[in-house]
Amino acid sequence: MAAEPSTIWVVDDDRSVRFVLATALREAGFDVVGFDSARAVLDALATRPPPRLLFTDVRMPGDDGLVLLDRLKHSHPQLPVVVMSAYTDVASTAGAFRGGAHDFLSKPFDLDDAVALAERVLAQHGGGGEEAPAPALAGQSASDGLVGDTPAMRQLFRAIGRLAQAPLSVLVTGETGTGKELVARALHRESPRARAPFVALNTAAIPAELLESELFGHEAGAFTGASKRHVGRFEQADGGTLFLDEIGDMPQPLQTRLLRVLAEGEFFRVGGRALIRVDVRVVAATHQDLEALVADGRFRADLLHRLDVVRLHLPPLRERREDVPKLAERFLRAAAEKFAAPPKRFGKAALQRLLGHDWPGNVRELENLCWRLAALAPGDTITPADLDGMLASSRRAPVREWDDALAAWAGARLADGDTGIHAEALARFDRALLEAALAHTGGRRAEAAQRLGLGRNTLTRKLGAGQRRE
Repeated sequence: MAAEPSTIWVVDDDRSVRFVLATALREAGFDVVGFDSARAVLDALATRPPPRLLFTDVRMPGDDGLVLLDRLKHSHPQLPVVVMSAYTDVASTAGAFRGGAHDFLSKPFDLDDAVALAERVLAQHGGGGEEAPAPALAGQSASDGLVGDTPAMRQLFRAIGRLAQAPLSVLVTGETGTGKELVARALHRESPRARAPFVALNTAAIPAELLESELFGHEAGAFTGASKRHVGRFEQADGGTLFLDEIGDMPQPLQTRLLRVLAEGEFFRVGGRALIRVDVRVVAATHQDLEALVADGRFRADLLHRLDVVRLHLPPLRERREDVPKLAERFLRAAAEKFAAPPKRFGKAALQRLLGHDWPGNVRELENLCWRLAALAPGDTITPADLDGMLASSRRAPVREWDDALAAWAGARLADGDTGIHAEALARFDRALLEAALAHTGGRRAEAAQRLGLGRNTLTRKLGAGQRRE
């Protein structure tokens, strides 16, 4: 006898969202019931068995999705809940996970992704195991300093929301200026450690001979100039979070000491004999390739494994240009508040200049630009003329290098007497673009097609053609 289809409830006051998600889930073989409010769900639970899985929107009339989540976790703690929202900042995602959500689905979402998520959740909860809700945190800040609506940033916010509750070491990677410290602060603020200190140290900014004392402290008389006891950053961060920026620049002798602290949670001050024990979550960050440093013998492999329990990557601003307008608006508004002046805004032509820039300095470059414009631009509306001379030149490799490589390949093939290379070049061009886009979107074809400016059917056809040629 065939197994009964799993029942899924979809809660959303937007009829169109409710319809398309329910239809996709039904086509995948699930029994789906739709509701337009939290009250309708609670009334239904009083008269019928609970579903195997529930999707709920956050913002709805009456009780919102997080209130519904809280009630369900008390009345049906084994029921997995997926929270959906178009608001994908860190506070929203962290609030959902703290409330006990199993997962977070950002709107607008790919229907294939939603169905795949439902299948994963139901597979994990096949035995009906209970998932304990995460502890609640009062007094959270709604402002986290991280801004973005692109898929990469939504994925990052979702990861921060989940990881904030887990006592794991995190390695944040990304180019200089992308905002790695903001990620560390968000992880701390949304965690159970939020009431304890957040302490940051840029290991590249401290001379090597002073870094040990900065990290672990020293006793009076430990070395020349040490006139009194100094409490290091690990002790300052006890119970909270220590952010170690530019960890790839840490001298090797200190890497050994840091490894011991991470493993044992204890250390000696410089010149001290008393063993100091601390409870610190370490979040490290780097713009360097730590695996390459390990291969070169400049970074300990065992330390990398300790730090890299979970890795979060911040994309460069040139890979999320759609976030530039919102970031620019935020920075101009902050500058206006600082200067006690009306906020300026970018005109359409000036905004197009920003969107076309490569941002070698990433978000930090954009922020600095906005502060300069807030102070120096003569009018309330920023024009392209105001930007002249203010945008840094791009340090990325020019496209001409790619053209030259292609020309060299074609010349070599022609010299060998090969024919038909135009079709081969086009096929390889398509394949490289498609694989790069799929890698960037984590295999999501609809999103990859959108980023490339193709229809999904076109992308699927090109992929199929490439596989047949192989």
